[in-house]
Amino acid sequence: MPIDKHRFSRRGVLAGGAAAGAFFIAAPSIIRAQTRLLKIAVLLPQSGYLAQAGQSCHRGAMVSASALAELGHTVELMHLDIESNPDVARTQAERVINDGAHCIVGAFDSASTLAIAQVCEQRQIPLIVNIGAAPQLTEQGYKFLVRNFPTGGMLVANGLKQIHALIDATKIAPKTAVFLHANDNFGMAQRQGMDKAFPNSGLPFKLLESIPYDPKAQDLSVEVTKIRGLNPDLLLVVTRAADAIKLVRDIVRQKFQPMGIISPGAPGLYDEEFYKALGPLADYHIDAIPWANPKSKVTQTLEAVFKKEQPNFRFAVECFNVGFTFDALLVAADAFKRAGTGTGPELMKALKATNLADHAMIGPPIKFDEKGQNVDIPSSCVQNRAQTPTVVLPADIATMTPVLPEPPWQGRT
Repeated sequence: MPIDKHRFSRRGVLAGGAAAGAFFIAAPSIIRAQTRLLKIAVLLPQSGYLAQAGQSCHRGAMVSASALAELGHTVELMHLDIESNPDVARTQAERVINDGAHCIVGAFDSASTLAIAQVCEQRQIPLIVNIGAAPQLTEQGYKFLVRNFPTGGMLVANGLKQIHALIDATKIAPKTAVFLHANDNFGMAQRQGMDKAFPNSGLPFKLLESIPYDPKAQDLSVEVTKIRGLNPDLLLVVTRAADAIKLVRDIVRQKFQPMGIISPGAPGLYDEEFYKALGPLADYHIDAIPWANPKSKVTQTLEAVFKKEQPNFRFAVECFNVGFTFDALLVAADAFKRAGTGTGPELMKALKATNLADHAMIGPPIKFDEKGQNVDIPSSCVQNRAQTPTVVLPADIATMTPVLPEPPWQGRT
C-alpha cells in the first residue's frame, strides 16, 4: 500500500487501545511536555535506488506497533520516505521534529543517516540507527545517536570469522579470493574493514585483489571479466540486490565457477528480488551476517505479527531488515519506559543506559558504548537453499549444514 511521504501513520495509537483516545492536536512543545505517548519518526528510502531494502525495513516498521503492543509498549509511528537521497533525508528530519517527533529511527543508507544525524544533533533529538554501517556515524562525536548495527569493520571482521568456520565445516581448501565491492559509502566502509581485518584473519587463502564497482552501472561484465582472469577460488562480495543480480548473470554468462560466492557482511544475496530474478541460480551463495534469532520469544512474536499483517512477504527473507528495524524501535520504547519522558536529553540519557536482553536479532543484551555503538553484534552464516535464506552456522542455531563448493551452474536450471 503506498504511503504518503508527507503524512504519518497513527497505527501505534490505535494499537494502544485507551491511549488512542488521549491523543489530541497540540503544539510540538506541548506534546513533548506531556509525553503521554512516545512519538517515533521512521525515515527510510521507500523510493529511489535503495527502495527494495527500504521498503523491507518499512514493512518491519509497519508491523512493529502491534508487536511492541504485545510486549507492553505503546508508541506512535510516523512513516516518511527519504527517496534514497541525503538531502531529502535532512529535510524530512527537520519536518518530523517540527511535527513533534521525540526521536527518529533510520535510515538504512549511511549517507542519509549522516544527514539526519546532523539535524538531530542540532535539535537535540535522539537518532536510533536501525541499519547503517559507515564508521563515521559513531566516530564524529554525536551525542544524540546510538547504533544497534555493526560498523563496516565489525561486519567484515565477524564475517571473516564465519568464513573461517565455513572452511572448517565443509573441509574446502581455497587458495585465493577476490573482493568485489560497491563504491558507495557502505561498500567503501566494507573495503576499509577488509583492508584492516584480512591480514590478521588467519584465513588460509590469499586475497588477490579488491575491485570496486558502480552499483548504478548497467552491468558488471567488465568487473567479471577481470575476476575471471584472476580465477579465484572464492568471490567475496559487498552488494545490494539489484547489482547482485547483474553480478550473478554476468558470472554465469562468462562461465566462471568459483567454489563459493560469499558476502562478509552485506545485503543483496538473500533479498526476494534476488530470488525472483535468478531462481535456482540464486541458491548456495552465503551471507556471513547478523540474523534474526529463531529461538528468541521476541522474534517469534514479531514473526507472528508479520505473517498476519504482511501475508504477501516472507519473514524468512525479510527478517534482517525487519529485525533490525524492530529492535531499533524496541530500544526507543524501552528507553522511554525507563526515562518517563520524551524530552530529548532525558530520553538520550536513558538510551545510553540501555541493557536490553530480549530482542529479535542474535546476540547478547543490547548495550551502547560511550560513542553510542553496540559492539557486541555477532554474525552467522546464512546460505540460500531452495531460494530461502537458511542458517547453517553456528551449529547451535543452524537448521541445515553448509554446502561448499557450490554445485555447477549448468545443473541448476
